[in-house]
Amino acid sequence: MESRGEGKQREMFIRALEGKKIPVLTLDNKWYRLLTEEARREVSGLEEQLNSLLKQQGKLNNEVKDIKRLKKKLMNEIVSLMDEAGQDEDSENARKIEQNKKLVEECNERLEARQDQLLEIPRQIDQANFQLMLATMDCCYDTMQENKEGIREIAEWVSEVRVELKKRLVRKQEMEQRNSDIYAYMHDVFGAEVIEIFDMQYDSGEKAD
Repeated sequence: MESRGEGKQREMFIRALEGKKIPVLTLDNKWYRLLTEEARREVSGLEEQLNSLLKQQGKLNNEVKDIKRLKKKLMNEIVSLMDEAGQDEDSENARKIEQNKKLVEECNERLEARQDQLLEIPRQIDQANFQLMLATMDCCYDTMQENKEGIREIAEWVSEVRVELKKRLVRKQEMEQRNSDIYAYMHDVFGAEVIEIFDMQYDSGEKAD
């Protein structure tokens, strides 16, 4: 027996998602409302994986900004120091320039490494998001199937109750009519005084509509 999400059902979901731009699920508030607590537990591993990649991407972006900011500062210092150093290659400014150049080179290496990672992470995020979407579709499919069965059972119950209600309403009307007929007959034959003995005064306002 195939487990949930495998076989034809999973193939159907994959085909449905082909070429679609899937929003990052863990950044979508509607996604959190979509799943039950049980379903959230089932997909928690994929959710954590996606969130970890998003955090990594955010961290790398911040590091790139910081490195670029530092590199710009170092470059500005180099320009300023070069103006001050002039032709004196042995001056303190000249040594500071060389030091800054090495730091700029280090910045370039760090930038390159992080930018390489940033090129790869979107693909990893898309893949993790795709897998989470498939798992979400599995959970939603199961929920809808369970709900469909519940809806069918409730509809049957409502139908049965409706039939029983109609029967009881008819029976109620018949009993009311019977009481009305008895009251009218006894009133005509025996008069109001005898009716009072039987404590069967009839209130016409209680007749069925």
